[in-house]
Amino acid sequence: LGVDFKVKKMVVEGRAVQLAVWDTAGQERFRTLTPSYYRGAQGVVLVYDVTRKDTFTGLQGWLNELEMYNSNTVKMLVGNKTDKPDREVERKEGLQFARKHSLLFIETSAKTQEGVQHAFEELVIKILQTPSLWDKSTEKQGVQLTESSAQQDEGLCGAFCPL
Repeated sequence: LGVDFKVKKMVVEGRAVQLAVWDTAGQERFRTLTPSYYRGAQGVVLVYDVTRKDTFTGLQGWLNELEMYNSNTVKMLVGNKTDKPDREVERKEGLQFARKHSLLFIETSAKTQEGVQHAFEELVIKILQTPSLWDKSTEKQGVQLTESSAQQDEGLCGAFCPL
């Protein structure tokens, strides 16, 4: 279908949580499916490739669509592929976009995993700080938090910039 679904268990601030993560990969051909994933999501991560300016310039359209279907969600902007040398989008550009639109911001490398765990942790922390997002419905889609029996503890690291 072009959509990847994963369940991620983690412990954040002493709370065991379980995330239901729907990855639509931002592919235009699946754009008609994304509204159903936005509705009810407690958190949304918009990812761009720091080595491809076109993925950054396309963010406004994705953000507009998200706001149309779910304006009450925690939003995070992630600049990915920081391990690559041929950067086309500078960190300050991502940070400016995030600040302008009140998004959480971090840069990561999915390849080396740098910043990835921290991104999820910060997203969860912000969701947990917003009880209206997680205490009213059990029929949510997108990034969902549920109690989990996971007993793992991950250290915090990365370049997260709260706004």
